[in-house]
Amino acid sequence: MPLRDHLSELRNRLVVSLLAIAVGSVVGWVYFDQIFGWITAPFVEVVQEAQEQGHNVQLALTGVADPFTLQLKVAAVSGVVIACPVWLFQLWRFVTPGLHRNERGWALGFTALAAPLFLTGMGLAYVFLPHAIGFLFGFTPDNVSNIVDVSRYLSFFLNMMLLFGIGFLLPLLALVLNLAGVLPAAAFIGAWRWVVLGVCIFAAMATPDGSPLTMLALATPILVLFSFAMGAAWLHDRRSGTVELPDDVASPTPIASPTPTRSDPRV
Repeated sequence: MPLRDHLSELRNRLVVSLLAIAVGSVVGWVYFDQIFGWITAPFVEVVQEAQEQGHNVQLALTGVADPFTLQLKVAAVSGVVIACPVWLFQLWRFVTPGLHRNERGWALGFTALAAPLFLTGMGLAYVFLPHAIGFLFGFTPDNVSNIVDVSRYLSFFLNMMLLFGIGFLLPLLALVLNLAGVLPAAAFIGAWRWVVLGVCIFAAMATPDGSPLTMLALATPILVLFSFAMGAAWLHDRRSGTVELPDDVASPTPIASPTPTRSDPRV
């Protein structure tokens, strides 16, 4: 396909994705109160515990236009989340022309899991949020109040949700690269030590409370997903007949039979 056609297709996919996000943003604007209540629920839980211990913790808006800006941000983020099945599907349709028909069918089932995996990661982050907030507030000195700007809390909330959601999508991304012929299963499986190390580092960075149990609760499902992705990549390469020899093994070459000479009695 020419470059111009690729750019035209990319533009069409982006337009459809942006329209879906716009529709989702309208829904987020209409149901702002309910969505904002859900976003602030982990913080409210920590506030109640802090008040029982005699600490003053509360959310605050410090600017005149902050209420309007806050509602815009919440609506935009809601649009991205609500429209994630649409833009993930558009992304997949942009990638699939580079795959064969059988590879498209094989990968479509896994790609259909992208939205549920992303939402599952976000749900896990939501469960961990009260522990992370409580841990960070534990460093507050005595006789000091925590007046948290709503915009900063929203940024912290979104960063946590996106990190967990992306973490659950990484195994699927590795599998898609394998199906596209970019990442051979041999290289994928051979790097399992680096995968484990990378997931552990990612879990440590994504869980600010520093609890080993919290890190393990995040790292374990991601490693399980990577294991399934490695198995699926190995089955795909086996079906496609992709065979790779180690670097220290030379490929066999046929040995030519000796050319008969005049002294040979067979001549």
